[in-house]
Amino acid sequence: MANRFMCETLGTACVGLSMALAAPAAFALPDILETPARTTLLAPKSLLNDATRAGERIVAVGERGHIIFSDDEAQTWTQSSVPVALTLNAVDFGSEQHGWAVGHSGVVLHSSDRGENWSLQLTGIEASGLAIESKEEQIAEMEERIEQAPEEEKADLEWALDDLHFTLENMQADLDVGPVNPFLDVWFEDDSHGFVVGAYGMILRTQDGGETWKDWAPKLDNPQSFHINSITQVTGGALVAVGEAGQIHASVDGGDTWERRESPYTGSLFGVMGTGQVNEVIAFGLRGNMFRSTDLGRSWTVVPNEGGATLNNGAVADDGRITLVGNGGAVLMSTNAGESFRVTFRNDREGLMAVVPLAGTNLLLVGEGGVVISDARGRNPN
Repeated sequence: MANRFMCETLGTACVGLSMALAAPAAFALPDILETPARTTLLAPKSLLNDATRAGERIVAVGERGHIIFSDDEAQTWTQSSVPVALTLNAVDFGSEQHGWAVGHSGVVLHSSDRGENWSLQLTGIEASGLAIESKEEQIAEMEERIEQAPEEEKADLEWALDDLHFTLENMQADLDVGPVNPFLDVWFEDDSHGFVVGAYGMILRTQDGGETWKDWAPKLDNPQSFHINSITQVTGGALVAVGEAGQIHASVDGGDTWERRESPYTGSLFGVMGTGQVNEVIAFGLRGNMFRSTDLGRSWTVVPNEGGATLNNGAVADDGRITLVGNGGAVLMSTNAGESFRVTFRNDREGLMAVVPLAGTNLLLVGEGGVVISDARGRNPN
């Protein structure tokens, strides 16, 4: 699951500002794309943005291209071999062997050995090329529609064509600067079929394990190209993606088609997850706003959150406990499928980006301070 070139890392900065700051340094990006992550004993203590399981192994990703893994329930960690020194935002495994990690400059990394070694599969330059090609196809289709449309419909279609040309010009200008747009999340169903999502509405799909990718943005109702921050599969098989401006998209056919749901919130949603029950969804984000749906996003109820901290990530344990984590050391725990949560703030107040349930009732928390093991409420175990 997600963040985050948005410096959603700690939920306090916006993508626009980050990208504006990144642009002057764009000429250094090719060097970073060719510079392997350095081996350091401090990797488990540095900023980590996401963590997940690859079978019994736990794999976490973070700043400077750090990827670490543990085979003993987070007691000890080994650093992986990674070909880039860029911040990585999210990681997911389609099977125990095959995993993907995504991050800044539009990088997509792949591992076929449970996360020990990684190879560069895609860069932002290639991703931008796919998006530009897709936009050019849309323009050609719109021009054909205008030619065949009744005279009274042509004016509106020509306005739409102008918007497409404007967007294409912006894409081409961005590509001239360099691969600065980040991927923010990744989800794989198996070793072949998966999606990566990111800033400015980016969404790519692969059906061959990342050997080839296709721009999938035209499949989503997101004309303003708002950031897509998180994508997941919920119990029952549906896919849900959320992002900036409260956008919520759902697919019931493996991502072939998407429907935009009416959102209960107009602010940024940074994460989405299932509850373990069929078609139940929890979406959460800025300032602790949290919403629950039992019908795949067709209707929503507000979940009270007295903590008010921005929420970044969540997980469901085997026993049904749901844990969400966020800024300021916030750890929220639910034992009733997300209808209500108990909030704890860790004493160190360091921002938390992801959580993985461990054996028993303990949790692995990752974030600003690296890896931490806590009890079910987020407190340090005795």
